[in-house]
Amino acid sequence: MLLLIGSFLLLMLIGTPVAVSMAVSSLLYLVLYGVAPDIIAAQRMIAGVESFPLIAVPFFILAGNLMNSAGVTGRIYHFALSLVGWMKGGLAQVNIIGSVVFSGMSGTALADAAGIGTIEIKAMKDHGYPVEAAVGVTAASATLGPIFPPSLPFVIYGMMANASIGALFMAGIIPGIVMTVLMMLTVYVFARRKGWGSDTPFELKQLMSASLEVVIVFSFPAAVYLLVLAGLSVNLAVLIGLVALVALDWYFDFSAVMALMTPVLLIGGMTMGWFTPTEAAVAAVMWSMFLGLVRYRTMTFKTLAKASFDTIETTASVLFIVTAASIFAWLLTVSQAAQLFSDFIFGLTDNWWTFLILVNVLLLIVGAFLDTIAAISILVPILMPVAARYGIDPVHLGLIVTLNLMIGLLTPPVGMVLFVLARISKMSVERTTLAILPWMIPLFIALMLITFIPAISLWLPTQMGLIR
Repeated sequence: MLLLIGSFLLLMLIGTPVAVSMAVSSLLYLVLYGVAPDIIAAQRMIAGVESFPLIAVPFFILAGNLMNSAGVTGRIYHFALSLVGWMKGGLAQVNIIGSVVFSGMSGTALADAAGIGTIEIKAMKDHGYPVEAAVGVTAASATLGPIFPPSLPFVIYGMMANASIGALFMAGIIPGIVMTVLMMLTVYVFARRKGWGSDTPFELKQLMSASLEVVIVFSFPAAVYLLVLAGLSVNLAVLIGLVALVALDWYFDFSAVMALMTPVLLIGGMTMGWFTPTEAAVAAVMWSMFLGLVRYRTMTFKTLAKASFDTIETTASVLFIVTAASIFAWLLTVSQAAQLFSDFIFGLTDNWWTFLILVNVLLLIVGAFLDTIAAISILVPILMPVAARYGIDPVHLGLIVTLNLMIGLLTPPVGMVLFVLARISKMSVERTTLAILPWMIPLFIALMLITFIPAISLWLPTQMGLIR
């Protein structure tokens, strides 16, 4: 066990990529101890990526890339500006609302930061906000991407923990709302202290227009339900509703109704059994292509090809990490590391609160050094048996793991969102880190609430019968 973990940490310290570090340390362990034939190791690595839930990975990545290339991010920004731009710290509030909407399409923090975050930082700088404030609120709001459904980390976690991905998606809704409210309150406090005003005049017409878009989107499920009560089949009712919605959007040219419909269609489709959470990723891609090629006509075949190649590159790196992590996690089990860790933790305390505090500390440290996918792949097989002994629900643990690792994306030395925002804002990594620190406060408050009040995560999936 010491050889396996020690060689992995040593390779990481000298700058070896995380996937290569896991693969080399695993092969070194196999060669020296001969715990399994080479062919078994190869089979374990292949089995790590030969999984139906993993099919969702490239499609969710592609959906986010298509939304960016189709110009949907600009429409989301203008919708959020109409809805909350008149508040104190208007563009900071717009930043948060825009991220909430975009999170229902991309499922990743990086896509959020690199996509709509680029527009939001430029707009805030142009309106006189300090660049540090623009970067800080963008970083904090980017963490919403993997919490609201759909979520790429939830897909990986569900596969590793053998947990329901649909339940994880539903479990993220209320925590996402809690995080949004806390971030908006933080912006209000900063606005009062620093004298930030509104960035657009209060216009009742614009506010009513944006509010109408929200009402239309949330009225869609109710309208479908009424049509079903009137005797129509569910499929026909949804088809009629979609046709009516497209016609309304085309006639009135709403800024973001069709974009806002993305999470509604995905969640509704999963709830009604039209597709599994994995197949929902394909539905997200189809909807993105419809918006880009048909509705908004902003996507060309050139941009479609670029989005596809970007997806191939990102997917290859993700699956390489999963492949290496699968053999590494298996060897941790073979070497009894998981059992030893379980016994050690259980020997320290029999209180689940104390255990979750230790888990949070561990994940915050690991998240600062490891990629999200790698951290989930390595730690979840170790943490799951311990959590089961404390009676902690896997779905609840999934929210805790994901939020901790999202915070890790904002911290050096390997926080990817940190590096993306440093590049966008043209600031040094050190200055970007200092800019993000004050905006960690709402994230840590949300983390404590989600950790110690399980009902925040579990109430909705329980009510929907996804977990017991």
